[in-house]
Amino acid sequence: MNDPDKFGLATALAQARKSYQDGGIPIGAALLYHDPSLQPSDPVVLGCSHNQRIQKSSPTLHAEIAALEDAGRLKADVYRKSTMYTTLSPCSMCTGAILLYKIPRVVIGENKTFLGGEELLKEHGVEVKVVDDVECKELLARFVKERPDEWMEDIGKL
Repeated sequence: MNDPDKFGLATALAQARKSYQDGGIPIGAALLYHDPSLQPSDPVVLGCSHNQRIQKSSPTLHAEIAALEDAGRLKADVYRKSTMYTTLSPCSMCTGAILLYKIPRVVIGENKTFLGGEELLKEHGVEVKVVDDVECKELLARFVKERPDEWMEDIGKL
């Protein structure tokens, strides 16, 4: 991984840890802007957050959606020069938001615990990079083992 990707994933992972510590689902995300006038190692964090479905009793506050919310309203060209970093493969809802705002690149910590809309992203020209991060896998695996019912609810399974 290059330095901006390490930074972006580390930002998302810090959010996942925070969610776990707060009693929530340990998935984090960060939206980083890559300003062409800046050095490649100087991305700007536009927004970052974590899954807040449990903490806020929300049906939609997955990490990527919460990161977009944290970023606030942005111009279309900002999204088109940004990367979404997420500790877990994005679900259909989060994939849809990435496609809606035409975010051209997604870096994913892991996709073994859950495989989301990666193929749909690729079909729409989004660059998808899976880094298979050990800590992302271990943190979520611990949560799934400790709280399987809440995990199944989060991914929409009975």
